[in-house]
Amino acid sequence: MANTNLTASIIAAEAVTILENQCVMGNLVYRGYEQEFAQDINGYTVGQTINVRRPADFTIRTGRTASVQDVVEGQFPIVVNTQVGVDFQFSAQELTQNIRTLSERVIRPAMIQIANKIDQDLAALATFSNNWVGTPGNLIGPFASLGRVAERMDLLGVPQQDRAIVVGPSDFWSVASSATTLYMQQVAQDSYRNGRIGMLANIDTYMSQNVLSFARGTAVTCTLNSLFTASYTATANNNTQSLAFSFLTTQSINAGDVFTMSSVYAVNSVTKASLNYLQQFVVVAAAGGTGTVTATITPPIITSGAFQTCSAAPTASTAVTFLGTASLNYTQNLGFQKNALVLCMVPLVKPPGAVDVSRQTYKGYSVRVIPYYSGTNDISSWRLDVLYGVKCVDRRAVVRASGKAQVYGASPPDAGGANAAGSSAS
Repeated sequence: MANTNLTASIIAAEAVTILENQCVMGNLVYRGYEQEFAQDINGYTVGQTINVRRPADFTIRTGRTASVQDVVEGQFPIVVNTQVGVDFQFSAQELTQNIRTLSERVIRPAMIQIANKIDQDLAALATFSNNWVGTPGNLIGPFASLGRVAERMDLLGVPQQDRAIVVGPSDFWSVASSATTLYMQQVAQDSYRNGRIGMLANIDTYMSQNVLSFARGTAVTCTLNSLFTASYTATANNNTQSLAFSFLTTQSINAGDVFTMSSVYAVNSVTKASLNYLQQFVVVAAAGGTGTVTATITPPIITSGAFQTCSAAPTASTAVTFLGTASLNYTQNLGFQKNALVLCMVPLVKPPGAVDVSRQTYKGYSVRVIPYYSGTNDISSWRLDVLYGVKCVDRRAVVRASGKAQVYGASPPDAGGANAAGSSAS
């Protein structure tokens, strides 16, 4: 291929293709909300927002007599608030190179950094999930560990299509070494040759070095200070509520800390039947102190109706247990159904006064390239930017995963099984 003068359009087209190829989590999550931003032909600026409706839910009537239910639709915002980019310089001579040469030397390394940042931001959504299976600190190993993730999704009524799990390198190779001992020829080939395992327990398994580590707070056990219950109408938009804990000594609760409450069991999101493990709740904003400490949690404690989240409300002085060991860091392997996590990438605005601006879009990814020239030094500077937002839209369909799941305790009265959750790790 002959050399040619490289333009912003050529560089942008090459960059956006590489970006799509390098993203792991970006290609596994829902992308449809980008269409909501598609009306502004001049592009978007940081902070622009769309509001998306939460789906309505209902309870079943038994018998002939009608029982009319209100249609309650909450809404949540998706904000494109992350602009990242890479800036570099080319001499006039370099701009006459073959695009493949320039791509390997400059564009690919730049886009790998941006792809890693996108995947890191998506991986960070793990701390918004209240579901955590296994014992924190243990590597995912045998098939049963992934089975716990699938089991949790099944119990919560999560669709079985488009499930994936993204694990850190140590967990990935632990899973791979276990899977390849089975008579599964394609799994063995992919894990040894390509670093990908594929479908196990109906979950597509990927490795990413961008899986993050989560730092636990210092709280281990405490009691509730008083009773807080909620209604869906009051929590429809933010899906959170306040809960007051009682600490005897100074303790910290980090955003992402998961806890259970004695005798408060999870329920199936469809049937509302009590499940055989304690409902897990997650703290969404850091808090701490001595005595009464109020924190914001999710899901809200809703004990009846179409949006029921748990079997019963806790009472004052109910025992609370936080998952994991105080102050330790835990890898956040993340299982999810595609529609639970959202990446929304939109074209950046073309700044007034900028010339030769190029925006290229490919499979939902959008890259903007702007060159600007220094006549004194005969150097062309180039800035390459992307604009996006990420969101966890359905916490029920997101599961944090560790290995060596604990054994369940006693059954709740209406669970109907001998195996039930007395353990916060379930």
